[in-house]
Amino acid sequence: MDKIGFGGSCHWCTEAIFQSLKGTGEVLQGWISVSGEPDLLSEAVIVEFDPAVISLNSLIEIHLHTHSCTSVHSMRDKYRSAVYCFTKEQFASAGTAIQALQKDFSQPIITEVLDFGDFKLNQPQYLNYYYTDTERPFCKNIVDPKLKELMSKFSDKLDSNKLSHLNP
Repeated sequence: MDKIGFGGSCHWCTEAIFQSLKGTGEVLQGWISVSGEPDLLSEAVIVEFDPAVISLNSLIEIHLHTHSCTSVHSMRDKYRSAVYCFTKEQFASAGTAIQALQKDFSQPIITEVLDFGDFKLNQPQYLNYYYTDTERPFCKNIVDPKLKELMSKFSDKLDSNKLSHLNP
């Protein structure tokens, strides 16, 4: 399994999105810092994935389409739009993928490609937030719409068993 980090919106949302895909293993939710910036932590996830099942490019495409990757706002330090890379090869591939995906968006993508620095795991009661209780108001109002968007655009990449509760 390979691993990559993603940030851009609430880590509860991001965790649920990547947990819902075929080819992903453990999704760790918490805060990531960038190499050289240990004090600047942003909400993010680390995703283990099997590149034989789901490619890094597919993961990046899903990430860009499931958060506000073109929006500059006052909370960007907390919700940094980023791909956190563990290798030089990932760094190069992520940059190329984002450039190629710009055509999907009318505004410039602001998602940064960064070297992973450090990770702080969230508190145990918040891990696997969505799938421990999909009926929470936050899950129904915030996470569900993102997962429905995922279902409409990337149905071939989804673990349909995990999202069966969202089917009409």
